[in-house]
Amino acid sequence: MIFRTKPGWIEVIAGVMFSGKSEELIRRLRRAVIAKKRVQVFKSHLDDRYLGVQSVTTHDGISVEAIPVDSAGEIMRRLHPDSEVIAIDEAQFLDEGIVDVATALAARGVRVIVAGTDTDFRGEPFGAMGQLMAVAEFVDKLQAICVICGDPACRNQRLIEGSPAVYDSPTILVGGSESYEARCRHCHEVPGVHPDQTSLLDD
Repeated sequence: MIFRTKPGWIEVIAGVMFSGKSEELIRRLRRAVIAKKRVQVFKSHLDDRYLGVQSVTTHDGISVEAIPVDSAGEIMRRLHPDSEVIAIDEAQFLDEGIVDVATALAARGVRVIVAGTDTDFRGEPFGAMGQLMAVAEFVDKLQAICVICGDPACRNQRLIEGSPAVYDSPTILVGGSESYEARCRHCHEVPGVHPDQTSLLDD
């Protein structure tokens, strides 16, 4: 068990792909190290882009060492008892238990920094990110630049052979610029969108 005499909290860095989430996560970690805090970094084992699963890596190649995990419970099992700052990248790929883990750590006095994509390729909430944003003390939602019109991008456009992926495609498909683009709400396309998503517009 980890006990702290000072309060902890949860910070969430959310946004679409290419919005700079990993860069911001690494920036905060570097400042924590400068402040001589004991830091531990975790990430979902599903994200093996760039340098593999044992690092948090930006699209520009900047990286920090990370422990790959396949569940929220594994974070608790692999936690160092003296860690003061816990960072979790690609949290959207982890199970809903990540909300309880982050909350428990913050209650014990740990600073918890969570980064992840808050919406999937359909534009719908991704994993437990919405719940994490609701319980966090601090939330930063970052935008990229829409590759079509140049407006702030808030959607992940999945592409399959250059065309927008249909609504019923699998939720999880790890990829980079070959599979995804950042787009604004108006340039985002999801062929075959579920009828419930458009029914309000027809009333």
